[in-house]
Amino acid sequence: MDNQAGTILVTGGAGFIGSNFILHWLANEPSDVINLDKLTYAGNPANLASISSDRRYKFVQGDICDRELVADLLLRTRPRAIVHFAAESHVDRSIHGPDDFVRTNVNGTFSLLEEARAYWSAMNKDKEKNSFRFLHVSTDEVYGSLDAAEPAFCETTRYAPNSPYSASKAASDHLVRAYHHTYGMPVLTTNCSNNYGPFQFPEKLIPLVILHAISGKPIPVYGDGLNVRDWLYVTDHCEAIRTVLSRGRAGETYNIGGRNEIKNIDVVNTICSTLDELRPNDPVLPHKKLITFVKDRPGHDRRYAMNAAKIEGELGWRPKETFESGIRKTIQWYLANQSWIEGVTSGSYRQWMATQYSL
Repeated sequence: MDNQAGTILVTGGAGFIGSNFILHWLANEPSDVINLDKLTYAGNPANLASISSDRRYKFVQGDICDRELVADLLLRTRPRAIVHFAAESHVDRSIHGPDDFVRTNVNGTFSLLEEARAYWSAMNKDKEKNSFRFLHVSTDEVYGSLDAAEPAFCETTRYAPNSPYSASKAASDHLVRAYHHTYGMPVLTTNCSNNYGPFQFPEKLIPLVILHAISGKPIPVYGDGLNVRDWLYVTDHCEAIRTVLSRGRAGETYNIGGRNEIKNIDVVNTICSTLDELRPNDPVLPHKKLITFVKDRPGHDRRYAMNAAKIEGELGWRPKETFESGIRKTIQWYLANQSWIEGVTSGSYRQWMATQYSL
């Protein structure tokens, strides 16, 4: 891309991946960042406290469905790119209440695309129009579930979403693709595997296991624990997005994976054994004694795996972290940030956990 020093607009930048991306971006790029976030339960300004006084960073609280707000923001800030993270993302919550997922992930993406198209179409200079990018961040879950022997998902794998969450993300992917093929908008789509790392809301597996283990609470594991995921350290994901934004071909999709296919129960056991070493005075030892198998969730996909050969071959990106190095960094971050944990595990969070896992 040209105009590397121009402003970028990030949607959902107070969430887990979005906040990590903004921190990574400001540490590596000269560009200003505008963060548009509605601040739902998983959006946390504390994630970005370390850059709150950075003149290159500005936070705007707002909803991507508010087209008047988005249009005004685009005209005032003139971003050279939009990086679209804003989404409802937890499968369990989508099962209990799919409405918010359709509103944000489908209608919100549509609203954002429409205003981005109007902004892009009004650009006067061909150079500006050609260098603008709309990067849509999506998930491997749109591809459905794999059997043990099936090859990993590639960019041409047929979509087969199995939850309201993945269906809503699939719909948004299709909209983004359509805006390129119909209107010529310079879009990019990335589909990533399961992320983990600092600032992840503790409804997700890895932070949930860490927090329950150190507190001596039962560690809930769905079904038989043999579901397989490809684990990607969040900073590796952020670097991949930065790479795609810089060198990706407009209209293309890039799969991003961590090269770490691991069974859920093995993830849990790894966390427990690491905590045995780091927390020898916790209330229950060994920590794996806390593992409690619970009823599987509806439509639980058995295996995800990502073929990242395209981004590796075309753009030269590869993950730097192994699962062993990434999980240790993640555990150490949660152990060192108890005040952040206390701030996000409110009464509503505890009520959700009790309802979801019957613990």
